[in-house]
This record gives sequence, C-alpha cells and structure tokens, in this order.
Amino acid sequence: MLRKKVVDDGRAGRTSAVGKGVAGTTGGEGVAAAADRRTVTKSAVLAAAMLLTGAGRAQAHPAQARPARARPQEHSAQAQSGQAQPAGEVTVRLPAPTGPHPTGVTTLHLVDRSRRDPWEPLPVREVMVTVFYPARNVRGYPVAPQMTEGAAKTLPHVDPLFHRELPTRGVNWAATTTHSHTGAPALPARRPVLLYSPGGGDPRTLGTGLAEELASHGYVVVTIDHPGDASEVEFPHRMKGRKKVRTTVLRGDARTDPALFRRMIDTRIADTRFVLNQLEALAAGRNPDAERRPLPQGLGRALDLRRTGLYGHSAGGTTAAQAMYEDRRIVAAVNLEGFLDHPPEAPGREGKLYPVARYGVDRPLLLLSTDGFRYQKELERSWSAMLAHPHGRTRRRQLDHATHGVFTDYATIAPQLQSAGLMTADNRNKLVGAIDPAVSVPLLRGYVHSFFARHLPAD
Repeated sequence: MLRKKVVDDGRAGRTSAVGKGVAGTTGGEGVAAAADRRTVTKSAVLAAAMLLTGAGRAQAHPAQARPARARPQEHSAQAQSGQAQPAGEVTVRLPAPTGPHPTGVTTLHLVDRSRRDPWEPLPVREVMVTVFYPARNVRGYPVAPQMTEGAAKTLPHVDPLFHRELPTRGVNWAATTTHSHTGAPALPARRPVLLYSPGGGDPRTLGTGLAEELASHGYVVVTIDHPGDASEVEFPHRMKGRKKVRTTVLRGDARTDPALFRRMIDTRIADTRFVLNQLEALAAGRNPDAERRPLPQGLGRALDLRRTGLYGHSAGGTTAAQAMYEDRRIVAAVNLEGFLDHPPEAPGREGKLYPVARYGVDRPLLLLSTDGFRYQKELERSWSAMLAHPHGRTRRRQLDHATHGVFTDYATIAPQLQSAGLMTADNRNKLVGAIDPAVSVPLLRGYVHSFFARHLPAD
C-alpha cells in the first residue's frame, strides 16, 4: 500500500501532494473538503494497488507496463486490422480504467457552418470528437485503437515540435489500444457529461486514459480536437483545401505571441460551445455527425446535459475555466495547469487577466498544478487572483515530482519509452517528471473523479 504524506508548502490556499500524498483545502467548506480529501486518498490508494497488480479488469495493464515488442502472434490494433507491426518497433500500453462499467466509444465529425475556420482559408469550422460512455455490454464489439492510422503515422513527425523529448522513430503508435469498444450500446439511464479540451498543440487522443477512467465510473466523456491548433487530426475524408489528416499551424510557444494565444483560446471556447450545442441535438434524438454514421444504441438518451462539466490541460485548462465563466450550462470545471491571463503585450508588463480570474466564478473550479512546471512563476499571478475572490468556490491542488505532461497519457507512455531505450531519464523527467506512474495515474484520476463525483455525481 502507498503511504500518505501531506506537507503544507507555506503559501496561502495551497497544499502539496509529495510523491504519494493528497492535497488539502483552501478557504472554507472545511468539513466537506476533509471528506473530499478522504475520498481522493482512498481512491488513489485503491487505484494504485489495482494498477500495480493488474487487478480490477481482465484486460488491465500495470501503470508502468513494459512496452510490447513486435511479435508475429501479437494481437494489436494493427494485427486485428490485418496490418503487420514493423519489426523492432514497440507498442506502448495505456492503464486500464478502474470503474465498475465497461466502456464504449464512438467518434463524431461535427461541422459548424456558422463559422469560418480561424486558422486556414476553409469556409466552415470542423471539429472531431470522441465520446466514451458506460456500455450495456461490449461482447462482439471491437476494442478501439487510441489513434486513427493516419494520425498515428503523423504523430512522430509533428508532436516532437511541442515535446522535444519524444522519439521520432521506434514506436508503433497505431498499435496502442484503448479499453473501450467501438459502437457498443450505451448503458440505460441519464449520465453526467464531461467535456475535455487538450493542451495547446496536443491531440484529444492523449487524454484517453483519464477519459476512460471517468467513463468507467458512469460519465459520458467527450474529448475535443481543435483542428489547426491540435498536432494532427484525421477526418473521415478529404475536402477542398484540407487533407484527410490536418496538422497544426502552431510553431513554438503560443505564450510568446499574445494575438496567437488569444485566437487559440477564443477558438477553443467557441468550439466547446458548438460541441455542447451538438450534444443537445444528440440528446434530442438527432444525429449531429456530418456523415450521418450510425450512432451507438441509446447514446443520445444517456446524456444528461443538466449535469455538464468541463476539464482541460494547459490551453485546455484556460478554456475550461473561461468557458464555464461564459456559459451557464457548465456546472463545474477542472483546470490542469492552464494560465488564466493573457501573455504580456511587451516585456516587463503584466498580461491582462481573463474575466474568470478578474471577477471570479460562482461554480466549482479545481486548479491542479505540478511543482515542476517551468512557467510556475508566471502561472502563480493569475491563479492567486482566482483564489483571492471572497466566497469563491475555487480550490487548488498540486502533484509533486511531476511536470506539465503528467496530465496526459505521456504519464504512462514516457516511462515505457525510457524502459525501451527510446527516451533518456532526463527527457522523461522533463516531459512528465520523476513521479512513478503507479502514483501519478491514480492521484490524477482521484483528484478529477472525486471533484466531479462531488459536484456532478454519476452513480
């Protein structure tokens, strides 16, 4: 069992989870916060034990599983589709969800004809989403790959632009499977809906592990790609002016370009609002998919949009907080290390706070950071402003021995790449930190799930 060690770092409104710990509270609601703390601790310890032993589900993998080398008899996503894995390449694995429900999955191609694309000369705004949900049964429905074939082929050429620690060869990204079954019928009963916005330059697929975990505990989780911003997005088909796989227009750090950062966040908030509108159409019995592909049985009836939450990483965290401020449909949100201010317009000046940080918000917001984020000092200003609002419902937590990428699937992937000799220890620490995934995975899952379980209970 993991031992708990909670250390106060001496700053107002902030406690620190050291390696294996769980954070405390900020401000009032002491009794409720203590209960929340116990829930997170119990969840983290139990989940860690399951991940370490492979318990919980028949197909569970340990959090720090060694990557699989290609073998002729291996049943990977590519093997199931009749494609051989290149000799010598490794297949990374995702940790299994720990909730009581098997999970189904489907993708939707959504087209907003009221907006032009903000990044390239395209007449409409297209968004790709993946929907994970509790399934009634999964027998006979294939396990979905983490990434589409085209996106997986593109990843090693594009993602190292944002994550220089990643290898450019040696990984068969297309072979990694999820634990969710394509097209399985949805479990009857209305479920809370959670939307996910990934980090700037990241695809939605790098949030698969957390999305599956939440779906296994009774949530419908919709992960959103923001094309033009996301590293690679594969669409069902080509169209004039766009290839089937669309790659990012971003280069470098958007925080150094105030106009670019503003456009990215504004676009993401508009995408989120549009996706919510399309989910309302789905709940009303319509099929919002642009190709009108068949939907999983009962999916629309499973959506309870009166209980909608939003979580996001980095730029997605900025999006989650500000979108909740602007859209009353969003009841609760989690910001995974996203700035709440604009970049400064000139050196030595302070960036303008987003309205959510300037005025506060009357709904629950969780701010979750790491001790190893290289922009921690810059993050502090806007987060401190957010926490300073009297009678606010914002809370802050921290993961120690961790860095920015620990909030993504790289938390488990990076150690596997290091084990395979494809990533140095130094690069692994730069990407996700030294924290063991057997600790970081259940901690992150515990924080996010307990927050939503408290404010948007599913079961």
